[in-house]
Amino acid sequence: MNAIARPQALVLGASGTVGFGVVGALLEVGSPVLAVGRDGPRMRALSEHFAEEPGLELMHSGCIFSDDDAAKLVKTIRARGRPLHAVFASLTSPLEPGRLLDKPADALRHKLEMDLIPHLAAARALLPLLSEYEGAAHYVLVGGPFAERGWAGYGHSSVTGAAMRMMAQVLHEEAQAMGVRVQLLSIDSPICTPSNAVNACAEWPTALSVGRSAVSLLSRGGKPRSIVSYSPDSASQPTQTLFSDFPTSHRDDATAA
Repeated sequence: MNAIARPQALVLGASGTVGFGVVGALLEVGSPVLAVGRDGPRMRALSEHFAEEPGLELMHSGCIFSDDDAAKLVKTIRARGRPLHAVFASLTSPLEPGRLLDKPADALRHKLEMDLIPHLAAARALLPLLSEYEGAAHYVLVGGPFAERGWAGYGHSSVTGAAMRMMAQVLHEEAQAMGVRVQLLSIDSPICTPSNAVNACAEWPTALSVGRSAVSLLSRGGKPRSIVSYSPDSASQPTQTLFSDFPTSHRDDATAA
């Protein structure tokens, strides 16, 4: 582990809508970011949008579908020699409407393989890496709507989201022995985007608002909960940074001077 390099926050699914917002929120509070996503137009848009941000690094990676995929990603990250202080995971397939009774059982199996198994594979590989960080380490999952109260029109997403909540609670308990705080940020409404803004409800959060709420979990006091619901109160623009521009030893020297 490189003792000089500032630790980064890893954003899995950075090419997605929520991932974009998490990247922006992390940069706002001064955290270096390693944004991981598939090479394509959305990663290029991310790079262009934050072109003036020296704290952002991009890593192109294929989708995580298995333990082997996750292990390859961790091997690449380790080779960089730079520690991680947090992981934000926003991995999901496109939202598709449909009733459970109208689709074959294999449709639910496919949804679980696309939206749940990748999260477990990523956590199994990345939690041991995070546990090596000497400070407070965080693993934040971002969950979408339909999970707490099932929607008949989005049955497969509802079932998968409910399974995600249970997995987060189990990982929260299991990771305590590793010194890593695992939490799920639960988003109870769709995200407002440029493409749906005309029909969006006033209470729908933006991707940046969700990102700010997720990043706020890094600095919240009190007993941590495994599942935290999104709140507009936690999504306001930060008034101060959470991370210094200098490694600890350099900051101490500057203070002494």
